[in-house]
Amino acid sequence: MAEFTMELNEDQVGVRDWIHGFAADVMRPAAAEWDEREETPWPVIREAAKIGLYSLDFYAQQFLDPTGLGIPMTLEELFWGDAGLGLAIAGTGLAAIGVFTNGTDEQIGTWVPQMYGDANDVKLAAFCSSEPDAGSDVAAMRTRAVYAEATDEWVLTGTKTWATNGGIADVHVVVAVVDPALGSRGHASFIVPPNTPGLSQGQKFKKHGIRASHTAEVVLDGVRVPGHCLLGGKEKLDERLARARERAAKGGERGRNAAMATFEASRPAVGAQAVGIARAAYEVALDYARTRVQFGRPIIDNQGVAFQLADMRTRIDAARLLVWRASWMAATGKSFTSAEGSMSKLFAGETAKTVTAQAMQILGGNGYTREYPVERMHRDAAIYTIFEGTSEIQRLVIARAVSGVPIR
Repeated sequence: MAEFTMELNEDQVGVRDWIHGFAADVMRPAAAEWDEREETPWPVIREAAKIGLYSLDFYAQQFLDPTGLGIPMTLEELFWGDAGLGLAIAGTGLAAIGVFTNGTDEQIGTWVPQMYGDANDVKLAAFCSSEPDAGSDVAAMRTRAVYAEATDEWVLTGTKTWATNGGIADVHVVVAVVDPALGSRGHASFIVPPNTPGLSQGQKFKKHGIRASHTAEVVLDGVRVPGHCLLGGKEKLDERLARARERAAKGGERGRNAAMATFEASRPAVGAQAVGIARAAYEVALDYARTRVQFGRPIIDNQGVAFQLADMRTRIDAARLLVWRASWMAATGKSFTSAEGSMSKLFAGETAKTVTAQAMQILGGNGYTREYPVERMHRDAAIYTIFEGTSEIQRLVIARAVSGVPIR
């Protein structure tokens, strides 16, 4: 078991610096353009693929880092470069985590490589869970998956929303209801292979921030997928549903939900993204405060500015430590008994929103213009208190974990 450490080893430092160089040299110069265009930044993704940064091998190495710090370190640097471009590069990862979390070894080996492709033929993947009437309330999900025993197929019908890469992805991972009577415990995850009839893109959203990342509805109109596309397999699903029914009959807990298992695994990673955005905004504000002269002296000489920067740096470091702790716990098999994953996502998301707002304030009128990147960072940060579980949902999860009470 890897011991917890607050220092990256030599290999990790080398990888971090390599990603930082890509973020500084490729992502930052392109960030404003793709934010304005609101289109998938294929040239940037292909550049990442060309050097191996967008590849299954790279993310597998980071995912399997025994310290747990490979993924958060990677994401912090990418999102320091730019959040929209970072999510365009990292968005496939949520679908990959969905397969790693719920799939068999054979399914992982078959589908995850197809999510990334290679440098000559780049692919994307999408994780589809949220619905127009069921965001944080996963029990309200309506997308159905019905098993056709005669053909050993599952038929998926419904509409998903807020899907990163939705509709343009080569591989979609879809969470659907297989037993409505069990509520959120009657869900399962399915692979929808490339070019499957019946899957189409619905509305593409024009967003406040992270504009370079494609977000859209995914419409499933009688989509038929082979039985082997049920993640984990039917035997495992039948066993899980039987246990859930038994617990429900006894009035007890109903077990683990497929979508929630993916989100639990990804929350520290989302926190790392938020840390990267906050750090980027802080660095811009610090540099500006050192060089901006008002009333005959740099504005950092004023306590009102200096104290803001002190608070910003303190929150960023605290957020990173929460992310690293949760990531290390996950990698070493320690349970989130106090919802440490949700803690990391909650605090880091709130930190990104607060720090980017403070950075705009320090830059004054300049901070409000697109000449400086902090207004874009502020727009990008806003989503981190909303997606993959709002701050209110994270607090609910934490409160339930620490109190043992089913708070509603």
